[in-house]
Amino acid sequence: MRYLAAYLAAALVMGGLDYFWLTTMMGPLYQKVLGPIMAPEPNMKAAIAFYLIYLLGILWFAIRPALITGDWRTAALNGALFGFFAYATYDLTNMATLKAWSLQLTLIDIAWGAVLTATAASAGALAALLLVK
Repeated sequence: MRYLAAYLAAALVMGGLDYFWLTTMMGPLYQKVLGPIMAPEPNMKAAIAFYLIYLLGILWFAIRPALITGDWRTAALNGALFGFFAYATYDLTNMATLKAWSLQLTLIDIAWGAVLTATAASAGALAALLLVK
């Protein structure tokens, strides 16, 4: 039950924050840089698959260790690192292979991935530690 509570809390926080980020930053950041190579509409099946899989990664690599130690700050640190490495992999690969990808977009997106993942992992750990005993 703890892991389910953690997963759901992390999903709610990540979904809400990423929705806000994407709806406010899509035009000024992503559309500006990527323009014509962007799809007119997101592929929702792929997006949902990403979130479901990524949240499992957060659960395993950030929240689970926090539940073992009993300290949500473990989830925050491990979440920040997991987000940094995952987003760096994506962004630096794009920067290496796509003409339109910029250094500015890379740095901003990696920072966002670290903050987003740390926050979602913290919320998941706190939910599991405080709500489910």
